[in-house]
Amino acid sequence: MTTYVPSITLPEAIFANPAASILLPIGLGLGVGFSVSPKETQKTYCAVKQPPYKPPAQVFGPAWTMLYALMGYAAHRAWTTGTASLNPTTVQLAKQGATLFTIQLGLNLVWMPLFFGLQRPIEATADIVALTSVTGYLTYVWSQVDSVAAWCMAPYLGWLGFATYLSAGVGYLNDWNLADKNREKKTR
Repeated sequence: MTTYVPSITLPEAIFANPAASILLPIGLGLGVGFSVSPKETQKTYCAVKQPPYKPPAQVFGPAWTMLYALMGYAAHRAWTTGTASLNPTTVQLAKQGATLFTIQLGLNLVWMPLFFGLQRPIEATADIVALTSVTGYLTYVWSQVDSVAAWCMAPYLGWLGFATYLSAGVGYLNDWNLADKNREKKTR
C-alpha cells in the first residue's frame, strides 16, 4: 500500500482547481510530444514493423488529449470529493490517490522520450507496464473515494493495455532495436 507523499505529489491547488487538473496533463503531454520532434516520431512510427491492429498515426493526438482530460477531471473529482469527506479513511485515500496520480503522470510522460527519442523499446515497455500497474491501483483507490472518478479512468486503462501491446509488439518485431529506423532506409 502506498501513502500520501507530499514531496513527490503535485500541489493540492492543482487538484482543487478543475481547469488546472484538466489542463496540466494536456499541457505536459503536448509539451513532451513536441519536444520529441513530431516529424521524426512519425517517420519512426511509419518505418518500424508494427503488430496487427496498429492505429493510424493521426489517432494518437486526439486520443491522448481526451485521455489526459479525463484523467485530469478524475483527479479533480477524487480530490475534491475525498478531501471534503468526514471519513478520515476517505480523506487518506484521496491523498494517496494524488501521490499515485503524480507517479503515473510521470511514468506516462517518460514513455514517449524513451520509445521515440532514445529509441529504447525495452525500457519504454517496462515503463508502460509499470504505468499500467500504477494506474490500475490508482483506479482501485479512487473507486473507494468516488465511483465517477474511477470510471473516468476506465478508457485510460483500456488504452494503456492496448499501448502496452503496441510497445511490446513493436519492440519484439524489431528485435528490440529501433536505432536507425526511418522511412528512407525502409524503402531501399
